[in-house]
Amino acid sequence: MTPQEYIDKLTEDRKATFIEIVNSIRNGLPAGFEECISYGMIGFVVPHSLYPKGYHCDPKLPLPFLSIASQKNSINIYHMGLYADMNLHDWFVEKYKATVKAKLDMGKSCIRFKINQEIPFDLIQELSGKMTPQDWIQLYEKAFRK
Repeated sequence: MTPQEYIDKLTEDRKATFIEIVNSIRNGLPAGFEECISYGMIGFVVPHSLYPKGYHCDPKLPLPFLSIASQKNSINIYHMGLYADMNLHDWFVEKYKATVKAKLDMGKSCIRFKINQEIPFDLIQELSGKMTPQDWIQLYEKAFRK
C-alpha cells in the first residue's frame, strides 16, 4: 500500500481533514525524511541511506519518526520526538493550550484529534519542523540505543 492508497480508502467524512493534516506535516518536515507506509499508517521515517542501522526493534525497517493514522474515533499523530524529548513535549503542550480551546488528548507520543474538533494545522506544521533527521538520529541513539 502507498500513502495515497491509504488516503483513498478513508471515508469521505475524514478525507479532507486527514489530507490537511498530512500536508501540514509534509510542509513542515525538514529534508531527509521519507514518506511511506509504516506499521499500517502513513509514516515519515529516516531512510537506511541516512541511518543504516535501522529501527532497533527490526533493523530491516527504517527508523520511524512520525506517523498519522485514521483510527475509529480520531485521527492520530504519533511523533516519537515528543516521547523522547521532554523539552519538545513541554513546548508542544504549552503552544497547544495557547492555540486551541479544546482539551489536548495526548499520550506519550500520540496526539488524538476528534473529527469535529478544532485542529491546529499551523502548529502541526511547526511541530513537524522542530527536528531534522540528524537531530532525531542523535536523540534516538541517546534515548533508545544501549
